[in-house]
This record gives sequence, structure tokens and C-alpha cells, in this order.
Amino acid sequence: MPNSSPAPILTLTLNPALDMATEVAQILPGHKLRCSEPQLDPGGGGLNVSRAIRALGGDSLALVAIGGLTGDRLAGLIRQAGVTFLSILGPGETRQSLTVTEESTGKQYRFMLPGPVWGEAERARVFTLLSATARPGGFSVISGSQPPGVPMDFAAQLAQSMPDSRVVLDTSGKPLDQAVNAPIPNLDVLRMDTEEAESLTGHPLHSRADTADFAQSLALKGVAKRVIIARGAEGNVLATATHRLFSPAPQVPVKSTVGAGDSFVAALVLALARGQSDAEALALGAAAAAAAVMTDATQLCRPEDVMRLLPNAGAIEI
Repeated sequence: MPNSSPAPILTLTLNPALDMATEVAQILPGHKLRCSEPQLDPGGGGLNVSRAIRALGGDSLALVAIGGLTGDRLAGLIRQAGVTFLSILGPGETRQSLTVTEESTGKQYRFMLPGPVWGEAERARVFTLLSATARPGGFSVISGSQPPGVPMDFAAQLAQSMPDSRVVLDTSGKPLDQAVNAPIPNLDVLRMDTEEAESLTGHPLHSRADTADFAQSLALKGVAKRVIIARGAEGNVLATATHRLFSPAPQVPVKSTVGAGDSFVAALVLALARGQSDAEALALGAAAAAAAVMTDATQLCRPEDVMRLLPNAGAIEI
């Protein structure tokens, strides 16, 4: 049964971005491309998770590294979004990102700047703040790109600074390799997509059963209590050491895939924090991801779409 008092949720965004989204008739080299009025949103994995949690009627506390004039603008957008947050003084200038949609083809082009380089002082501030804000038994979401300058095992160091929290890790590339090859003790959730999973296995995962086999093998090795692998438009697989679930992705018209993964994580964590089952949490996550791809650019899921799509995302045992 769901809890009457949900567990607290903390999100961490160390490399946030001022997200700009615009449209242009056609992308041609060497031409001045006249763009539409840009849509500005606070961006970064953890921030997007907190925004989606709020949209779904939940609460979270977002820890966000902010620096420079861009950081000031970002903080203003976070306040406008109604997200409760604490700022961490970051080095240099907060980065920007740009999403451009080509109207003639519907193709999206995403330009992601790297962000400022972190040093030892910035890392120490994060550990101090996490130790003070992470609540025992609560969920702590580490999501998005790592800032330049931090070690590959930084996610493990972050988790160690909040030992009584249920850590959710959504990452990719070398940090994901590190989390799999040197498991983080007591990691609650590890999420990846099929491309990332196939990079780890070295071979294709043709079916949902293949994906479930791999996800469960990681759970059995102690990589995480729950391992989730997104199979794109097909759906999502969740495996623990004892069970395997699949939630189909509701079929919807796709406007933009930006923010789908963050909406999934937000809905999943919110459901778990409310005491719902893995099957219920996976279904809500799948519905939220599908709802997110129906929205433009950097917009996330809309709650009315999530609830409408939820009956089509019911999780089954595989």
C-alpha cells in the first residue's frame, strides 16, 4: 500500500545548463539562420527530474551547482518553475545548451557545452552539503552529465557521502562503466538505455528477454538493487535479483525525445517514494516518458497525459 507520508526526494545537478530551444526553417552551412523566439528552461538531469516530480504533484529538493551570470539566470528560471532548490557555488560560468528543430524535416540538433572544470574545493562543498541534506531512508537522484574535472568514481564518492539514502543513478559513458565494474555499495536503482547496455555487453540485446537477462545479472552481482534498461519505443525492463518486469511504451506522436528519460526517472522515484510497488513505479515511469515525447523541445511530461497513458503502460512479469 502507498505510504501516507512519502519518503523525501533529493536531486543533484552538478553540471546544469540554461537550456535554449528554437526552430529554424532549414539548417544550411554558411548561411545566417533566422531562428524563432527561444524557449528557455532550467536544464540538467537532476533539475529535470525535480521539475517533472513537481508537475506530477510531488515534492523534492534540488541541489544545483550555479555560477556566473548564466547561473543567476538559471536560478531565476528554477524559481519560476516552482522547484525548491539549494544552490552550490560552482566554478566559472554555468553552461548553456541549444536545441534546434529544423522545421522542414522535424529533425532536432542538440548542442551541449561542457561546463566549467571542477576542482577539489568544489567537490568538498558538494560532499558537505549532501551530508547535511540527504535524509535517512529518502531517495537521492544522481542524474545527468558529470562536470569536467571530477574522477570517474565520483558517483560512488557522492553515494558514500549519504550512506543512509536510497541512491538512484542515471548516467552513461565512462561513469556508467565505472558503476558496473566497481559497484557502488547499496545502490538502489541504476538506469541506462539499450545502447549503453549493449556497449557494456559487447553484443546486441535483441529481445526484452535478453535485456532482462542482462539487467538481472547485474542485480545478482550487486551492481544495484533494481536495474532498469530502456528499450526505446518498445518499453522498459526492470530487474532485481528475484523478479523481472516489462512495461510497454504507450504509442504516441513524437515531437521531441528531450527529457523523456528524466520524466521516467521522476515518475519512477515518486512512485517508489510513495510506497508503490516496482510494477506500479515502472508503469508510471513508462507513461511519463511517453508523455514527455509528446511535448516540444525542453518541456517535460504533462500530468494529464501521464494519467491518460498509464493504463497502456501496465507492467508484466517476463
